[in-house]
Amino acid sequence: MPELPDLEVIKDVLVRRLVGRRIAEVVVLRPLVVRVLDPDATPESFLVGRTVTEVARCAKFLRFALDDGGWMAINAMLAGRLRYTPAAQRARVRDYVRLRFDDGATLSYHDAKGMGKVYLTRDLDAVPAYRDTVPDALSSDLTAEAFVERLRPFRGEIKGILTRGEAVGGIGNAYGDEILFEAGIYPFRKRSTLSREEQLRLYDAMRAVLVWAIEVLRERVGDRIDVEVRDFLRVHNKAGHPCPRCGRPISEITVAKRATSFCRSCQPGSLIRN
Repeated sequence: MPELPDLEVIKDVLVRRLVGRRIAEVVVLRPLVVRVLDPDATPESFLVGRTVTEVARCAKFLRFALDDGGWMAINAMLAGRLRYTPAAQRARVRDYVRLRFDDGATLSYHDAKGMGKVYLTRDLDAVPAYRDTVPDALSSDLTAEAFVERLRPFRGEIKGILTRGEAVGGIGNAYGDEILFEAGIYPFRKRSTLSREEQLRLYDAMRAVLVWAIEVLRERVGDRIDVEVRDFLRVHNKAGHPCPRCGRPISEITVAKRATSFCRSCQPGSLIRN
């Protein structure tokens, strides 16, 4: 799943490549993921001839502003990826939508699971799950005190709170693991058991891990925004590998089909639920 660091780097590339470019052609290869929220429009009438004026990220959404006031908002969900090439490209299996621009470049939406969505709308509030009111994990408005206050209403397991997108936006399974490892907090701890000092430590870990990951990805991804780079992460999907801090094997527990990777020594705790 693309998370905040992935999407931030993808956004940066598309700002450089697409802002100011006019959409010359739209090909809907598989209509399943396309949602036109303007009842009088088709994907072609909504997009063709329009110029991209902005590319921005809101939590796990990418949004494209068009010169007539319209929006394209993409929620990649579990397996969606965007692929940019500076020239025409042949469609791949599981490509759903392809946009060709006036300079010949193409942008394709690919989704191995078909769970993501490409929304075309004139009102972002109409887009399901588009939570502009949830602060982004790297927002300058999300101070340490504001973060602690946003956690306060939630009493469940801390990893789930971080990744559901209700308290803070942009964090998924992979970076949830990394943030909790950095903070030294057991992923299945109840929020209500965390001290104020631990919650402040979690905030610092969140900011540090996400900034670090963005810097690594900017160096390694380039324009290949369809490639997911996760091998540099320290604990996520590293079950059995030595912990980079203490050297003991990384553990992995799967709950509700979601794997959580952590170090039992550096993040002590118990799965016993009260």
